[in-house]
Amino acid sequence: MGNIFQKKPKRQSRVTEQDKAILQLKQQRDKLKQYQKKINTQLEKDREVARALLKDGKKDKAKLILRKKKFQESLLTKTDGQLENIERLVHDLEFTQVEQEVVRGLQVGNASLKKMHELLSLEDVERIMEETQEGIEKQQEIDDLLSGGLTDEDESDVLAELDQIIQQTEPTGKEDVSLPDVPEDKIGEPSPQKQQRKEKAQPVLAS
Repeated sequence: MGNIFQKKPKRQSRVTEQDKAILQLKQQRDKLKQYQKKINTQLEKDREVARALLKDGKKDKAKLILRKKKFQESLLTKTDGQLENIERLVHDLEFTQVEQEVVRGLQVGNASLKKMHELLSLEDVERIMEETQEGIEKQQEIDDLLSGGLTDEDESDVLAELDQIIQQTEPTGKEDVSLPDVPEDKIGEPSPQKQQRKEKAQPVLAS
């Protein structure tokens, strides 16, 4: 029961101090842009007011409004410089984060490569290559013996055995059917036997 009321451990936040600094700088940048927009709007209004005062012959008041306008323009120029500095800081911080990620990646890669080298030394690689070459050479010798070590008589025996196996594997359901011999005599020409029977029959008819 006591485990139910125990506090869960807090998860470590992934937000770094650099992330917070970048966020604050971007917020200040947005505020400065809003301030610039507000000043530009006010400058247009002051110019219209000064024009109206001049039409009414109130030159001193128009001059005062233009002085105010000039002061606000100087503030606007300062905000431009501040915005440029903020943008540069944001860029530098973000680029630093990228560099840190690259460095972490290099560290992980170097550590993994070092572990692989520890598991497989140069001597192991050379031994594996030698064993592989020996296996290839041995297989080549076997192939040479099988291909070139038989005589002509052996090759004939191999072919005869192959034909025998083929005949044994063919279906045996078909029976041999004897066909009549093809007559050698030409069509329309009487055979010698028929000619002899015809010659014997002629004397009988004559008697």
